[in-house]
Amino acid sequence: MKKECSANEARYKAEAYCAAAERCITDVRKKLQQWGAPQDCMDEIIRGLVADNYLSEQRYVDAFIREKHRFNGWGKAKIAQMLRMKQLPSSLIEEAVLHLDKEEYHSALSVLLRKKKDGIKARNAYERNGKLIRFALGRGYEMNDILNCLKEMGCDDEYME
Repeated sequence: MKKECSANEARYKAEAYCAAAERCITDVRKKLQQWGAPQDCMDEIIRGLVADNYLSEQRYVDAFIREKHRFNGWGKAKIAQMLRMKQLPSSLIEEAVLHLDKEEYHSALSVLLRKKKDGIKARNAYERNGKLIRFALGRGYEMNDILNCLKEMGCDDEYME
């Protein structure tokens, strides 16, 4: 049985939750439901958090992109998909993803592919390149970027045209 908390208690908990790390409205709403906050107060609590600058979707998107790209090695497609799952505005997502540093993005993909290339067992270049491409696509990188990196690494062969 879920214990209910008062509107003030839920607001204080939500403030502490948002102060600890960047959060999005969807995450805060889920937490409020878990804590048993009154349904009629949730929107009011969230509006108050936004007004007091505890919540900012722009800040959350920027932090999410930075973290997932640098620490998890995710590409633009996977980052954008995860942000869409958090029900954030598409315009905000697209704008933030476009501002990723192109050199850092390319460098991260290159490092990722070089590390993976060393551990791949393949009978020929075609099979190796296929495995590298599938790996990078799974991480959310775009095909053009992957092919460019593979060519720079010297994995160029007639099958990649």
